[in-house]
Amino acid sequence: MTRFTGRWPALAALVLLATPAAAMAAPESGECPEILAHTLPRLHSSGQLSLCDYAGRALLVVNTASYCGFTGQFAGLESLWQARQDDDLMVLGFPSNDFQQEDDDEAVTAEVCFINYGVSFPMLAPSAVARGQINPVFAELQRQGASAPRWNFHKYVVDRQGRLVAEFGSRTAPDDPALQAAIDEALSR
Repeated sequence: MTRFTGRWPALAALVLLATPAAAMAAPESGECPEILAHTLPRLHSSGQLSLCDYAGRALLVVNTASYCGFTGQFAGLESLWQARQDDDLMVLGFPSNDFQQEDDDEAVTAEVCFINYGVSFPMLAPSAVARGQINPVFAELQRQGASAPRWNFHKYVVDRQGRLVAEFGSRTAPDDPALQAAIDEALSR
């Protein structure tokens, strides 16, 4: 059961229906890269997301915040997701209050993502990404040599084998040619 209330049940169903069946299937190889070997809570939901379900796909991992000057990038991330999901790209959003720009109430965070920006790519529950007990995805990115996010909307491109390809700072927009080239590289591996 989800924790969605009021107008949220219909939205929860829409988000679950928008997840491609291929993303819900078990990986063919049976192997899950370390970066995906985790089950994490979904944003404003009692549901969990097994990241291993995305094994074999390229990833764009982004730390997000609701009150950041870069929050408008949600629109570009959603456009990117819509345009490239059939190419086997998975966008994963990780809200975080590491830079004091995320709401303490997950319902508000969910409203910003799902209602204000129409996000349909997977959003995880808020977690630490840069300091303290950082979540396991960001810990693995750093183990692979990535820098910790210096601000919200830091982007990491990961190939189909779970290896870091590139990272981009907050000022890099989702439609930036360098980011697009890194995504193409990740998809080709």
